[in-house]
Amino acid sequence: MSVLPKPLSQQMLVEALNARGFAHFVDADGDIGGNWQGCLIYFFLLGREQEVLQVRTLTRTVFSTDDVHRLYEFCNAWNHDQLWPKAYVHTADDGAVRVVGEVSGDWEHGVTPEQLDQMMICGIATGCELADAVAALQP
Repeated sequence: MSVLPKPLSQQMLVEALNARGFAHFVDADGDIGGNWQGCLIYFFLLGREQEVLQVRTLTRTVFSTDDVHRLYEFCNAWNHDQLWPKAYVHTADDGAVRVVGEVSGDWEHGVTPEQLDQMMICGIATGCELADAVAALQP
């Protein structure tokens, strides 16, 4: 029996995380996140109808602004060679520099639990792979 796609929702995300037994939280802004291998990973619903899911990984290794140029080079090479996640450099207000990874999917026409699970696992697994590659850049 096939399952018909349903509109993406925060409840579906929570159910998908619970089905995997993944510990997670909902922050003060209502965003869902969790910690995998030391990486903070968020699940954002974006778009006019919140139909876009973005799995965003904040890698665990912190750099300084002196490292930005080589991190740009790393991200360009990563994005050239890897399909997921898209990688970019983010500098926080306090000057801490991290590489961030994003996997996004547009579910305008709905999503099945299996599709949601697959995208969630893709975002987590490839985000952790990115984090490991970034950690290897630290001297």
